[in-house]
Formats: sequence, C-alpha cells, structure tokens
Amino acid sequence: MSISRRKFLGWVGAAGLSTTFGKPASAATNQHFAGYPDSFAILHDTTLCVGCRSCEAACNKVNDLPQPDTPFTDLSVLETSRRTTTKAFTVVNKYDRPEKSGPPVFYKKQCNHCLEPACASACFVRAFTKTKTGAVVYDASVCVGCRYCMIACPFEIPTYEYDQALTPRIRKCTMCHPRVIEGKLPGCVEACPMEALSFGKREDMIKIARERFRKYPDRYVNHIYGEHEMGGTSWLYVSGAPFKELGMREDLGIKPAPELTAGALSSVPIIVGLWPVLLAGIYAVSKRKEKIAQTEQEQAVASVLDTDRSEPSQPEEES
Repeated sequence: MSISRRKFLGWVGAAGLSTTFGKPASAATNQHFAGYPDSFAILHDTTLCVGCRSCEAACNKVNDLPQPDTPFTDLSVLETSRRTTTKAFTVVNKYDRPEKSGPPVFYKKQCNHCLEPACASACFVRAFTKTKTGAVVYDASVCVGCRYCMIACPFEIPTYEYDQALTPRIRKCTMCHPRVIEGKLPGCVEACPMEALSFGKREDMIKIARERFRKYPDRYVNHIYGEHEMGGTSWLYVSGAPFKELGMREDLGIKPAPELTAGALSSVPIIVGLWPVLLAGIYAVSKRKEKIAQTEQEQAVASVLDTDRSEPSQPEEES
C-alpha cells in the first residue's frame, strides 16, 4: 500500500517506531544486515516528477535551513547539475535525454539511507545509526570531524560545515526521522504536488514499483534503483530512462559497504586507541628529558658555587 501526501498508514504508532535508535554504526564489521523488518522507504518515480522544487522548499522548512540565494520558484537552477550542501539536504536536477530521445528527466538527490551505510561502516566513533524507521541519523556530540564518512559514501552525500570553526557538523538528509516517529510524513513526500514520492514499508514500495512495471512496461526501465545497490537502500527510484543517463552510479554492485571496508577499517579503532598511549609516551619521554636537564643544570650551578667557596680570597693591596 502506497502512502502519498494525502494518506498515511494508521499503524505507524503501533509499529514500535518510538524507539529512536536502532543498529549502531560499527566500523570494520563483515556481518550482513538486511535491514529492520517493517522499516520504511521512499519511492521516487522520476516519470512523475516535473522539477517544481516543492520538495526542496519543504525540506528547507522542516529542517530549519537558511533560505537559498535563488528562490525555490526560480527553476533556472535546474539547468546546472547540483549536489547537496550543508544548507540544502536535497536538490532536484534536470537531465536532458541523449539526442532529445525523450522529454527531460527530473531526479531528486539526497541521502539514500543505505541498509548498511558506508558512512556508518567508516565511522569509528559510531556517530551514525541505522534506525528502525529506515533513516540513517547522525550524533554530532560524538563526532570527531575525521570526515571518513564523506570519503566512504559512494553517493557523495555527507557534507561538512567548514564555516563553523568551533562546532562543525556533518550535514545530510535525515529522512525526516523526527517527523516519522511522530507519525508524520517526510516533508518532501507531503509537499510533492505530483505524488512522485511515495512513503511506506520498504517491501510495499518494492511491490508498488514492480506493479507499475507490469502495468506500464513501455514507461519504465525494469530496474528498481536501490533495491540491491550497495546491499540495498531505504530510498528507491524508478525511471523511464537508464539510470546512468541521470548521473546515477551503476557500478556499485550489490555488496554492502561493511563487506568492502572491513579489512581496511579494522585497524582504525586500534590506531585511535593507541594514539593516546603514544602521545602519553612521547610526553613522558619529554618530561624525563626536561627533568634530567634541570638536574644537570642544578648540579653545574652547585659545582660552580662549591668552587667559589673553596678558593682563598686575595688580600687587598696597600695604597
């Protein structure tokens, strides 16, 4: 069953979604996690999207983000490919079909909320959590600003507040996790006038996509992007154009990120754990050298004083 902006499942409150945190991020794990049962997902049907940017405006509002330099009503920005920023958690891009083989395609970009997030697998302080709602959330209070998550993400989504010198954070779409646990729709889903975005159980979104393929085989490419990519995501796409034409990666394979990063990241917690020990050792050696130098200096001064005391004083000459 699909949930559009006009309807929402009544069993949200009974689904046990008041639990905020779910699977903790764990670097260097090779255990496959297939996602929480009954977790949510969003299905984006690009054949219905008209590039109105209503989702961008709604995202800006619900996340208390600053107003952009170009108003949301100005569609000229669609002529330039954009990516998410610390002040824009979602962007809509326009893609012209090769040789004008069809109308332009509009594609919404944001965090895909992987079932096994690459950002989480790279984070040794567990600042990222995969929740039971399907969202991947971030805890700024434990983040050390290493930005490994930015390097690890195959979709190039996490961004960093370089302009915040004292309290920089990683910023990205939250899949409106605070709203969902209150029984509300994600802001972008609620605002879409074309109902290009549907929200509900992930398994239901996949069934809906396949039913659309069956009913309209000439309209769609027979591929649900996100069903298996990188082990699966909580953001799913269907399109009438090949996904590579939309600038979406088709070389990711189906292995989840932790299987690819386990070997490389297994030493990260060890290195981080040993770093304070190393610094403490360097500090101890430095302090010991200072103490030895101070002792040698005191001995030298004492030796000079003893020499002065042992030498006889010279009598004064008579005038």
